[in-house]
Amino acid sequence: MTTTPAIIGWAHSKFGKASEPDVEALLAGVTGAALDHAGTEPGDVDGIFVGVFNGGFSRQGFEAGLVGAGRPELATVPAVHTENACATGSSALFTALDFVQSGRGRIALVAGAEKMTAAEPEVVSDALLTASYRKDDEQAGSFAGVFAGIARDYFERYGDHRNTLAHIAAKNHRNGVDNPYAHLRKDLGFEFCAEVSDRNPFVADPLRRTDCSLVSDGAAALVVASPDVAASAPRAVGWRGRAHANDHLPLSRRDDVLSFAGAKSAFARATNEAGAGLSDLDLIETHDCFTVAELLQYEAFGLAEPGKGATAIDSGRTERDGDLPVNPSGGLKSKGHPIGATGISQHIMAALQLTGDAGEMQVPGAGLAAVFNMGGVAVANYCSVLERVR
Repeated sequence: MTTTPAIIGWAHSKFGKASEPDVEALLAGVTGAALDHAGTEPGDVDGIFVGVFNGGFSRQGFEAGLVGAGRPELATVPAVHTENACATGSSALFTALDFVQSGRGRIALVAGAEKMTAAEPEVVSDALLTASYRKDDEQAGSFAGVFAGIARDYFERYGDHRNTLAHIAAKNHRNGVDNPYAHLRKDLGFEFCAEVSDRNPFVADPLRRTDCSLVSDGAAALVVASPDVAASAPRAVGWRGRAHANDHLPLSRRDDVLSFAGAKSAFARATNEAGAGLSDLDLIETHDCFTVAELLQYEAFGLAEPGKGATAIDSGRTERDGDLPVNPSGGLKSKGHPIGATGISQHIMAALQLTGDAGEMQVPGAGLAAVFNMGGVAVANYCSVLERVR
């Protein structure tokens, strides 16, 4: 992809319970900062691409206009809003990439945000369930309930892997301690993650609280530029490969829900385009909305055979100092999951690694990184293979 755009700047808020009252304020906090980081003026931006899920968190829609509302200097730049469930951020980013790569513009500003913590718990639960096929999944009671059903199916076929899920949670919380943007910077340890308690109750059996990503506020923004602009930028992180694959929204129409076929397709196509195998990757930032999702992604990506995903974590391979670190940022599990910001945040985490700016999170010698972001139960699947080009 010789004409592929590059990331030339970014900004990332602290995830958690934010003082900003709404999405408009969250977006304002990162859009100007991302342009500053890229050394780009607002007048140079040709298009703005905004990822906000909403799903009922806010009565304010028309999120494409909110960037200009919060940053009047950007109000007249053409802007569009995308939504693709938990892959909303990546859908905005990939739309921006197509815009720049097609020659329609040279510089695009991509921003994603979500304000979740101000909503009542029942509103949060209902909003998240819109990322499923409600005709079939309403009976699960919650989005966590949908993934709990998948975990039970996995256990029935391959044996009880509650401890495997606890090891994944513990790994990601351990990694998150070193991420200054993370919602929960605490090493909870395997024992805490494995034990059901008042502090770690079942959310939806067999998924405990530590198996579920955090309800978070946050925002992230990227500046994407054409190769000629990136050539003189302070830094540039480019794509060696990328892919977007979809699968059936109704799980009942899939041959095997546990295969995560859409995730497998996106990852394979992106790595094939990059000419890279697993042994070439230095890290993966992946979508651990629930620990069972990360487990199934190990298998979909080829780190382990079906039913053998536990070997990837048990061997230490996916630890930060392992053969192929997975979620050295702490992932959604520790960093948090403000839905519209997540896919953009994942790309920033990878870019920090590739530019050597990841601080205590740094994977030594990181040169090639994969990012995987999914919407729903691996319905909308986005994968990027990134490298530093400047």
